[in-house]
Amino acid sequence: MDFKKLVAERISENIELPIEKVEEFIEIPPKADMGDFAFPCFQLAKTLRKSPNAIASELKEKINKDGFEKIESLGPYLNFFVDKEVFAKNTLEKVISEGEKYGHTNVGEGKNVALEYSSPNIAKPFHVGHLFSTAIGNSLYKIMSSQGYNCIRLNHLGDWGTQFGKLISAYKRWVDEEALEKETIKELLRIYVKFHDEAEKDPSLEEEGRRYFKNLEEGSEEETKLWERFKELSLKEFDRVYKMLNVEFDYYNGESFYGDKMDAVVEEIDKKGLLTDSNGAKVVMLDDYNMPPCIIKKSDGATIYATRDLAAAIYRKNTYDFYKSIYVVGLEQSLHFKQIFTTLKLMGHEWADDCKHIGFGLVRFSDKKLSTRRGEVIFLEDLLKESIDKTMEVIKEKNAELENKEEVAEKVGIGAVVFTYLKNNRERDIVFSWNEMLSFDGETGPYIQYSYARGKSILRKLGTVCEEVDYSKLSSKEEFELIKTLEGFNNAITYSIDKLEPSIVTRYVIDVAKGFNKFYNLHSIINAEDEETKKARLKLVEATCIVIKNALALLGIEAVEKM
Repeated sequence: MDFKKLVAERISENIELPIEKVEEFIEIPPKADMGDFAFPCFQLAKTLRKSPNAIASELKEKINKDGFEKIESLGPYLNFFVDKEVFAKNTLEKVISEGEKYGHTNVGEGKNVALEYSSPNIAKPFHVGHLFSTAIGNSLYKIMSSQGYNCIRLNHLGDWGTQFGKLISAYKRWVDEEALEKETIKELLRIYVKFHDEAEKDPSLEEEGRRYFKNLEEGSEEETKLWERFKELSLKEFDRVYKMLNVEFDYYNGESFYGDKMDAVVEEIDKKGLLTDSNGAKVVMLDDYNMPPCIIKKSDGATIYATRDLAAAIYRKNTYDFYKSIYVVGLEQSLHFKQIFTTLKLMGHEWADDCKHIGFGLVRFSDKKLSTRRGEVIFLEDLLKESIDKTMEVIKEKNAELENKEEVAEKVGIGAVVFTYLKNNRERDIVFSWNEMLSFDGETGPYIQYSYARGKSILRKLGTVCEEVDYSKLSSKEEFELIKTLEGFNNAITYSIDKLEPSIVTRYVIDVAKGFNKFYNLHSIINAEDEETKKARLKLVEATCIVIKNALALLGIEAVEKM
């Protein structure tokens, strides 16, 4: 039974307002003693010509109270207290019967979502900053897929631009072939950094780099072969990291993919009278939108990544006919995407409103700043391996006899890192702290994992309950609050999609774990007052484990059965 819908139905029976509209107004009171659902009567005052307080008092007397413990009017609010036994039975049986599908719906069925995320640069390190986009995008993919949306996972590789001319120059001068085969990205980074160091002494190197890129643009065989080699070797290294994260993509169409699609875009912009000359460059003026011009072609006639992004957006609409096109890219690109979406709209593409930039903050290690050009980067693979090693140390200290220690350390260690990226609002910066990230107390991945493993341990010892149980036994405040939290899983998912914010699911699973541990610490299961109470509590434990595992899966984190 959906109690929120029941509340809406009961209210709608007594006022001239559709159920859907009533449901929109229903709130969750800030305190449990104020009820489980509340309906504010302010919006009825004008049509009914009465005070909200009077409306609440009258509705209280009229409404059918079946299924509710009581209904009270408190000032302008009508507060509903659900029948706890019915609520517990409906919620727990629904969770257990649906299992890994609990929380899933088909509301997005038939709607395609183009989801661009991760998008590292070829020949550059897959560093800790890239995990922000990767974790958010992977989680949004899982969250939206759980609601029936058909998500197309796009890895828009940074595989074009003048940096490749510089890299070709560096390769010809300083590459160590043995090192390139052994540790591709580290060797490419070394020579890329060396190029910039040397170019400060000899500026002619910059011109050499531009010349090599021009050759590449014109299809020169030598430069093209080198570029293809850089790309192939880079993708092999990236794939190793993606496998550690259990992340996959449907397409790896990078910037170069749209090279032959840009002329048509420039032509379309020109035909629509949007192209303007500005100091030799071709631009779309956006003064009316308080934005600088969107540069389409530089003064030397070269296109830039704005042109490629316009081509990519049009290609994606034509290819996937998307309902939404989502770009998980850092906040520093906010202006760029505003320019792109506004230009698309000026071109007459109304679907530009369906394109969304999902920005995120920075990753910091105290006062250390990351810079590829200077070689100051922290490789993501190194970070993940370090997290696994540190987790292994904790496991050996806490449970040396644990089976499959390596597997558990990997899942918990990688999960701890991913959880850190998804824990707070995506626009907030992350300041890394190993002690906080790997703690088994507080709002961390290991804390959630431990809560799940604790629940599974109880179920292994006492077994699951198959027969009917007396749900009236789950009468304590802690038990009912936990059940209410479990019932809210789909609301958290829906809100997360509405805001395109995975941290809503992360905060939700933290609340589940906290509620479970409070219940566990205050109410014995093995030494319950009687057998019926024990059975009811085991049902609660089973349902909690299902929800924690499902929520972690939406974040891209695997749960562990033992810790």
